[in-house]
Amino acid sequence: MSQIAELLIPWQKKYGRHHLPWQVNDDPYTVWLSEIMLQQTQVKTVIPYYRRFIKRFPDINSLAQAPIDEVLACWSGLGYYARARHLHQTACKIMQNHQGVFPQLREEIQQLPGIGRSTAAAIAVFAYGKREAILDGNVKRVFTRYFGIERYPGEPDTLKRLWNLAEKSLPGNGAPGRIKAYTQALMDLGSAVCVRRKPFCSRCPLQKSCAAFNENRIALIPAPSPKKQLPVKETVFMIYRGNRQLLLEKRPDKGIWGGLWCFPENRLEDKSAFRVNKARPVELPRLLHVFTHFKLSITPFLLDVDRTETMPDSIIWAQPDVALELAIPAPVKKLIKRHFLF
Repeated sequence: MSQIAELLIPWQKKYGRHHLPWQVNDDPYTVWLSEIMLQQTQVKTVIPYYRRFIKRFPDINSLAQAPIDEVLACWSGLGYYARARHLHQTACKIMQNHQGVFPQLREEIQQLPGIGRSTAAAIAVFAYGKREAILDGNVKRVFTRYFGIERYPGEPDTLKRLWNLAEKSLPGNGAPGRIKAYTQALMDLGSAVCVRRKPFCSRCPLQKSCAAFNENRIALIPAPSPKKQLPVKETVFMIYRGNRQLLLEKRPDKGIWGGLWCFPENRLEDKSAFRVNKARPVELPRLLHVFTHFKLSITPFLLDVDRTETMPDSIIWAQPDVALELAIPAPVKKLIKRHFLF
């Protein structure tokens, strides 16, 4: 067994997390769902969404049979909505191509929508006890510090080296519980001990053999990603209000907020759902929403209108409290809570 595994497995049994909602069993569906939800999202944020999602969609079949709007509505507020669309696509593929049985091999799992190598490996480990290496963001930080790799983990050569080290650090073949404990230990260590700033080295089972600790280079490792100034894009939300209801338009499936209900951006092409009265639009305070690669400055305009009986498929009217239950992006939710809930 590798030195890392020898130290981490007993540590995890004593100090690791054992009572998260998705750790109740090794059902591939719940393992897969939790791993997707945990991508770029903290555990404390995921837990209530996971419980609500699993209550509404308790298995792969129920998820595959559900309309995508229901899936997106249940996901609303968790962000990175492509994850929810990929979940639905994967559920449909598993029902159609795998007779409803989640694949066991990492290579097969990795071919499913929205699942990369590390996520596929984690699913194979926790659902089936397969001996696979993971390398998410937290684990990259653990390995770069332990092995003293000062370069940015996202560089291709560094990433290749880290994958090689991850493979070599796996525990030897044995009971499935060993690889599960080791993998969970890496996750627990990276999220709660070997954190980005001010890590809790005194609690770390790897401290004595950690290169970064022994060489006093903790603050330097891993190297940060090259700084880029996030560009700022500007847009306008037209908020049409008729009879105390708000107009929402369904966005195209591709692009940001794909398939979600949103205030029309800039202007609404099809105005058959209302008649504009003589009132002028009222400019509301701007809202800044930050994405991974850019910032979006949103200027909302409120316009009271007279509703008509015409209702295109891409448009709905909803009371503010009802709109909050739909699949809407975070900025729309913020605007509704800020200006229309009394």
